Amino acid sequence: MHNCINDLLQSSSVQKLFKSLYGSNLNPALQRYSDLAEAFFAHFGNTGKQIRFFSSPGRSEIGGNHTDHNLGKVLAASINLDCIGAVCANGTNLIRILDISYNETFEVDIDKTEVIPAEKGSIALVRGILQAFKQAGYSIGGFDACFSTTVIAAAGVSSSASFEMILCQILNSLFNSSSISVENRAIAGQFAENKYWNKASGLLDQMACAAGGLVSIDFINPEKPLLKKIPFDFSSHKHRLLIVNTGKGHADLSQEYSAIPREMKEVAAFFGKSTLRDLSREDVIQNLQELRKSCTDRAVMRALHYFDENDRVDAEVEALENNDFNTFLDLVRSSGNSSWKYLQNVYVPSHPEEQSISIALALTENFISNHKKGSCRIHGGGFAGVILAFLPEDLCPAYTKMMEESLGRGCVYDMEIRPFGSIEIC
Repeated sequence: MHNCINDLLQSSSVQKLFKSLYGSNLNPALQRYSDLAEAFFAHFGNTGKQIRFFSSPGRSEIGGNHTDHNLGKVLAASINLDCIGAVCANGTNLIRILDISYNETFEVDIDKTEVIPAEKGSIALVRGILQAFKQAGYSIGGFDACFSTTVIAAAGVSSSASFEMILCQILNSLFNSSSISVENRAIAGQFAENKYWNKASGLLDQMACAAGGLVSIDFINPEKPLLKKIPFDFSSHKHRLLIVNTGKGHADLSQEYSAIPREMKEVAAFFGKSTLRDLSREDVIQNLQELRKSCTDRAVMRALHYFDENDRVDAEVEALENNDFNTFLDLVRSSGNSSWKYLQNVYVPSHPEEQSISIALALTENFISNHKKGSCRIHGGGFAGVILAFLPEDLCPAYTKMMEESLGRGCVYDMEIRPFGSIEIC
């Protein structure tokens, strides 16, 4: 069995796919999958069945910071950090999981999918996705799975959505003949996150992880988001997409995240609407005095950010399609400034003594100012986690050295945008 696995990983078709996922140096990726198979057999035993491999990427949010939950627009990309799984259907009603990255084992009975209030983390997400599949009329079944991930946890690159989408792809491939759409898999993941994790996220993370590539997404119809692939190669402009891990995770910040969509929707409710997508910037400005009597000033500023950010996503897509890279970088910078000043998700207001994102942005902005090249912004949900930077290739070594000296070794990740979302490898 083990030799069969190695032969499979060495096949030309798999190696071709791996090059698009992991770059030209395939040895680390091949070893990672081989180690995963070994861990699977060691834990679950040699079942006599061929295991199947799956991969689901993390994501980078390039534009559209905190707009998706109010049916806004985003520009996002799947990245070459991923969660991988070795999987085999087991013919039972149990899903049995070993996560070697987090040294975690658990099982879920597929007949017991109700919310368990005390349950947190991965097991809650598995139960939530099973429930979403049941409600949608999809087939489910038991399987054994061993997972490993390189997606940075609690850092704003969607480790949770990556896990959700690999689960959805497993259920899709094993029990539904791969018939479930990207949109519906994303909706299942969002349901699990909203209802079983109490995190009021939109669909950005799940859609980006499931779809893959550089994409613009318009959530005006949440049941059928408008997805558009953007064929743009940042390396053609000799720039790299860098993610900087500030060292402070945000696993305990669900309350701060959830406050953003809640406050935006409070502004919408003032006008008798459910989301800001049904309003305009002019509606808010023309009714500002009365609005401020009903909503907080922070809610108003977050609403103004929303309208501007939607416009910026359209402008970013247009700039990329017109190969106007300098305008694109300016828009990335404007998005970051708006998130800092109006959205206010750079640090937790109740803990101003902790400002890891602020420090990373200050260092990066100073570097960009000195060299007069590049752009940066906060990345993802915010308050902690990571920042994003676009920098010329020749400046990346100096930037990495500076940031590692300031924030710690290994804090800078040089990202590739991979063309595939959550997929079955073989």
